[in-house]
Amino acid sequence: MIGTARNRPGGSSIPRRPDVRSGFAHLLRLGLTDYPDALALQQRLHARVADGALEGVLMLLEHPHVYTLGRRGPDEHILAPPAELDRLSAQVYRTNRGGEATYHGPGQLVGYPILNLRSWGSGPLEYVRTLERTISATLADFGIAAESEGRPTGVWTDGAKIAAIGVRVSRGVTTHGFALNVSPDLSYFDHVIPCGIEGCRVTSMAAEGAAADVDAVASRLAGRFRQSFGISLAPARLDHLSETL
Repeated sequence: MIGTARNRPGGSSIPRRPDVRSGFAHLLRLGLTDYPDALALQQRLHARVADGALEGVLMLLEHPHVYTLGRRGPDEHILAPPAELDRLSAQVYRTNRGGEATYHGPGQLVGYPILNLRSWGSGPLEYVRTLERTISATLADFGIAAESEGRPTGVWTDGAKIAAIGVRVSRGVTTHGFALNVSPDLSYFDHVIPCGIEGCRVTSMAAEGAAADVDAVASRLAGRFRQSFGISLAPARLDHLSETL
């Protein structure tokens, strides 16, 4: 089944407006979350951050099996026919993030930072590069050497893609984000052309010999995120944060 997931309309320019607060974000660790529910939450949080009513947020979670297509992703990059998607228990959603096709599923750490780039002090390109550095530093903590320089957007190790990045900036505030393969079932990538790259080899931390679960990687990544972005992260509960939505 193919669904459509949309964010609020808006361009990618960074407006000049007063900052409410700089250098702080709430950390939401949500566990396994359906893709439409996570997207709807992003939309609500984005509106509050863009309006200056809420500081930034970093959402860390996993998704059930799902394929997503970015703005440039043709439908043909989802290789599985509907019957096969049903067998895989996988949904397909088209979104307005950057990038093309990718897979999300259990064992993959997904991060959705919702940050005001003007408050942070830089633009979309440096934001993406900082996400890459954050993920590479996290992988190094688990003994995996990774790189992004001279490669398509994302994080790579030994010629294989281990993390994908696809973002959107609207009203100067980010949504969507990154997906780091910790220990997913890599066979699901056989049914997609990852990020539009024919013959792209995909790997995971588990496949590279790192024994770690998603929770442990999420904790380490949150620390690296603090360092790379130079912001404080305060753990938050969704029910408490929802009072502002």
